[in-house]
Amino acid sequence: MKRLENKVALVTGGNSGIGLSTAQRFAEEGAQVIITARRQQVLEEALAIIGHGAMGICGDVADIAHHAQVARQVRRDFGALDVYVANAGVLTIQDSAAVSPTEFDAQFSINTRGVFFGVQAMVPILRDGASIIVTSSLASGRVLQGHAVYAGSKAAIEAFARSWALELKDRRIRVNVLVPGPVDTAIVEKLGVPEADRPAFLQSMADRIPAGRLGDPEELAAAALFLASDESRFVNGAELRVDGGMFLG
Repeated sequence: MKRLENKVALVTGGNSGIGLSTAQRFAEEGAQVIITARRQQVLEEALAIIGHGAMGICGDVADIAHHAQVARQVRRDFGALDVYVANAGVLTIQDSAAVSPTEFDAQFSINTRGVFFGVQAMVPILRDGASIIVTSSLASGRVLQGHAVYAGSKAAIEAFARSWALELKDRRIRVNVLVPGPVDTAIVEKLGVPEADRPAFLQSMADRIPAGRLGDPEELAAAALFLASDESRFVNGAELRVDGGMFLG
């Protein structure tokens, strides 16, 4: 039997990178998958990749009204939710002295506020025994240059997750944190690395990882599947680091 057979799973930011790979893996394992994304075109492109009857809802996780809309639609179409992956996030690398209030607010609105109010909206439609997975970052616990604001936004959601694990214990809803290290996704292009410099940039990052390479989105998806499935039924309030050992360096 597939590990998420007859489960309903929602992945925010499921249009690319770790979110897309997670949505694909969940669908392959039998889940009815719903993804969210900010742009309709990329949403439709992702749904074509995922297949398996996946559906999408367009909206911005920084908008509280979006979460209420998603919850209403999931309840209407599927009755309840079994897995919620709060994955959507943004990263802007900037030394603290140069961070503007606008840049600060943009990261906290999506990475922190969006996660908090997303979970708040989904809890009433989660089945007892459901799984919540929050995607954080290696940066939350290890200092990386230019990551101060991003790190703060991710550290906050780890604190949220610990509180939620206890707040939701009477309903046996598990809350765990997926903590990725560097993963070879479109984030590299977003950092402004020229294509000609990409191999050297990736190698310099790989040299800092005991595993000797960056992670693949599929490896993060496998970890997310573990946290979503009954295989992790005794795992709660945990931070699962999938970083090739980089946190140790």
